[in-house]
Amino acid sequence: MVIFEIITSVGNARSLYIEAIQEAKQGNFVRSEELLKEGEESFLKGHHAHGDLVQKEAAGEPAPTSLLLMHAEDQLMSAEGFRILAEEFIDVYKRFEQTNER
Repeated sequence: MVIFEIITSVGNARSLYIEAIQEAKQGNFVRSEELLKEGEESFLKGHHAHGDLVQKEAAGEPAPTSLLLMHAEDQLMSAEGFRILAEEFIDVYKRFEQTNER
């Protein structure tokens, strides 16, 4: 169940980050920032669930090595990359709009 929690949480976060970029592209920066915040909250749920697995393994309770766990970790890393890119894209769209206002 923990693996599915990771996949669900970080998958949701990634979708929110993409939506945040789309809102910024339309000039909706307040909504874009709200989506980033929602994405971060969802990402942290998955990140904490992953951290729990790591702590258990460090305590001697082996984590199940499976394709699902690899997929969960891939999704976690992907979502983190999307967050970074979303923040950068939003910054670029803000600068672009400021330039056009002048």
